Amino acid sequence: MTTTDFPTTVPVRGIRTFHPRRGRMTARQTTALERLWPVHGLTVPDVPGTPVDPVVLFPRRAPLVLEIGSGMGDTTAAMAAADPGRDYLAVEVHTPGIANLLDLISQHGLENVRVARGDALDLVAGLPEGSLDAVHVFFPDPWPKARHHKRRIIQPPHVALLRSRLGPGGRLHCATDWAEYAEAMRQTLDADPGLVNAHSGFAPRPAHRPVTKFERRALTAGRPIADLIYHRR
Repeated sequence: MTTTDFPTTVPVRGIRTFHPRRGRMTARQTTALERLWPVHGLTVPDVPGTPVDPVVLFPRRAPLVLEIGSGMGDTTAAMAAADPGRDYLAVEVHTPGIANLLDLISQHGLENVRVARGDALDLVAGLPEGSLDAVHVFFPDPWPKARHHKRRIIQPPHVALLRSRLGPGGRLHCATDWAEYAEAMRQTLDADPGLVNAHSGFAPRPAHRPVTKFERRALTAGRPIADLIYHRR
């Protein structure tokens, strides 16, 4: 595989909302990356806001779900398999996670999943307004230190951008195991004039969101999980 096939770095622009991690890949993941990236992969354009047409990514027109920070891809693959009527675009920066999701796409024969590598906010800025049926932000980096709160993805300008890409009635679903961040998320989402909370506060755990290994570790460590579900007015 050459560097022209798969981006080896993510451009640095201003304040990042993510922390790139290194990790080893299995032989199976390496093979999946080499074989499937050209078919299912998308490199987020280097110039923020470069138009990205979701219509050219999938062989059909269907409601589109954006999964921000798909990790190892287990949740994306499971939800896409259970929801064949919608397409899923996962964006991640962790190469082993991207490769693992590509492998899951192959294992389960998923035609409704594409994987993007790069900054999710740059990708969102390039999507047409109202083009998304849902946005999932599951267990983003909580950036727990106060001086790092500016790096959190759920903050007013980012939420306004995400909301603008949702169609009327589109859903923004966030989840976190960090109690302080959960409350900060709720306050930020409540303050957005274009969003309506689907519940009176935190949402009951939705059955359609799979339990991941990460979530099980959080529960074992005694960290409760908070879900927040909002709709665009």
